[in-house]
Amino acid sequence: MAAMVDAKPAASVQGTPLLATATLPVFTRGIYSTKRITLETSSPSSPPPPKPLIIVTPAEKGTFNVILFLHGTSLSNKSYSKIFDHIASHGFIVVAPQLYTSIPPPSATNELNSAAEVAEWLPQGLQQNLPENTEANVSLVAVMGHSRGGQTAFALSLRYGFGAVIGLDPVAGTSKTTGLDPSILSFDSFDFSIPVTVIGTGLGGVARCITACAPEGANHEEFFNRCKNSSRAHFVATDYGHMDILDDNPSDVKSWALSKYFCKNGNESRDPMRRCVSGIVVAFLKDFFYGDAEDFRQILKDPSFAPIKLDSVEYIDASSMLTTTHVKV
Repeated sequence: MAAMVDAKPAASVQGTPLLATATLPVFTRGIYSTKRITLETSSPSSPPPPKPLIIVTPAEKGTFNVILFLHGTSLSNKSYSKIFDHIASHGFIVVAPQLYTSIPPPSATNELNSAAEVAEWLPQGLQQNLPENTEANVSLVAVMGHSRGGQTAFALSLRYGFGAVIGLDPVAGTSKTTGLDPSILSFDSFDFSIPVTVIGTGLGGVARCITACAPEGANHEEFFNRCKNSSRAHFVATDYGHMDILDDNPSDVKSWALSKYFCKNGNESRDPMRRCVSGIVVAFLKDFFYGDAEDFRQILKDPSFAPIKLDSVEYIDASSMLTTTHVKV
């Protein structure tokens, strides 16, 4: 993979965000009612999905862009229902495969190959499983992943022509030197130029059990810093942990246990965290998929519009290499 030159920003803006007096619509539920569809590999659809799937889609008539979501380490795809519903209510179709269920997880290479099978299934298999008059625009698909699924999302973006990539507290092992295979953090730069948003957590690097769930050296900062040829945004949810984007009480027992006891969690309600993450995702994709930049630029300009505290907010426009930064205070 060719290394890319790290261009220097032309300008930098630093400051303290203003106090917002109102929220943005992306942080609340959208205008669409949603429908959840569950597909098994034994589905009569042709072709059937290569992995079990949850699809959360707007129920109304329309054409909607697609987000391929990759779950975190040994977690159930059912554990993200609140985030899926929020995003879909703003006019996106979320496709969430269950890539594996084992503890310990399979090799990262096997996980990547499974995700690739689902990506290749989308153009032929998705449309026939959607509600009548609901159409999927599979020509413009974003890939999004949480935790280890974040690494898989970035690795998959090196193979396929996705329209954007989103990492939710992505992690690539316990350090740079003991990373997952394929070790994408061994490269100085990712060989793509698609838009990127990375959302990290302030407590992801804090150990609760043996090691931190998103340790420094293999976490969100490393992924963001390697997107050197992309327009890219970075946010850190200061007071929240690696699992705080999940549902309050995941229905899957294993996911519930991992969510509650394995990682350092924040002390506040998870609902504002989920709304924040979902809203940033919606605003980001509205900007780069639909050309509606208002909400995303407003969040970057004044992060206090978000329902939680955000630190280390940074955006780099690849076309101008202009950097906008809100420093931690």
